[in-house]
Amino acid sequence: MDGKSKQNDYNKRKATRETLCGRKGGTAMFGKEQYREINANLNRQIEEKKVLISVHRGAWGGNIIQNTIPAFQIARDMGGDIFELDLSLSTDGVLYVFHDGTEPGNLSCDKNLNTLSSQEIDALECNNWIFEKSGVHVERFQDVLETFSHGELFNVDRAANYLPQTIELMNQYPHAIHQAIVKTAATPEALRFFEECPQKYMFMPIVRNMEEVRFALSFHTINMVGMEILAPTQKDELFQEENIRVIQEAGLFVWMNSIKLGPTEKFGLYAGLDDCMALSGQEDEAWGTMFRKGAGVIQTDWPFQLSRYRDRYFHET
Repeated sequence: MDGKSKQNDYNKRKATRETLCGRKGGTAMFGKEQYREINANLNRQIEEKKVLISVHRGAWGGNIIQNTIPAFQIARDMGGDIFELDLSLSTDGVLYVFHDGTEPGNLSCDKNLNTLSSQEIDALECNNWIFEKSGVHVERFQDVLETFSHGELFNVDRAANYLPQTIELMNQYPHAIHQAIVKTAATPEALRFFEECPQKYMFMPIVRNMEEVRFALSFHTINMVGMEILAPTQKDELFQEENIRVIQEAGLFVWMNSIKLGPTEKFGLYAGLDDCMALSGQEDEAWGTMFRKGAGVIQTDWPFQLSRYRDRYFHET
């Protein structure tokens, strides 16, 4: 890279830091002023790290099972700042940390977890990395809330159909309101729920276009701290920097996904900028582009590698 290219790259990286701080020379403050105290833990961590790393279902492999406490602990040890978890609900009202729809591979079970009782779920044994029985059982969300009580950020996914039960359980753990970031699609039902909910948990809608962005922004009493943006191709609205800027100027962070869930474009979450590209020697083309576009959070399956790259990236600026 010649001198002019290096200077241009430096200017882009400097602009990224200013964008993430909300203003030149300022400090990060995402969310509305009236929810500053609830959001202080999140904002402190973004201010410190510049870009937070979310780890998809924790860090798992071998006999460490996805969506379990050990996977979440290892994710943090590997440089992750947020662990993402999925929720399912038993027929008798117990919340479990499990991505429903994956039962055949993860449990050798042909029934959806949401159709089973807690007694039936507790009897199931998870498969490990090589599809052997692991000796590990599906964990309850209550156990996760009891384990992580010291400021660890976590992202609650797939709770849209049981938001009342999710909030009721988290209300039993006062620390959770400062640690949990709940996300759902930007549906009228979810947005109205969080608008009317008296406990102002941090919320992040998943948006696919500017119509959904504008709709989510029309709700003014939600503690919205960010938006997860999906853009399968570079032609999509939420790949365009002027549209990303709309979200940032609303005081929200932008969450981008570098996880790759399959070989074809339909599995892409952000215009082909993914972990596989980064791990093949193109870190700057993948993760670096996300940084320069203003990502406040990147979700990955490879936290150690992304953490090392983040350290180099911001050290150089």
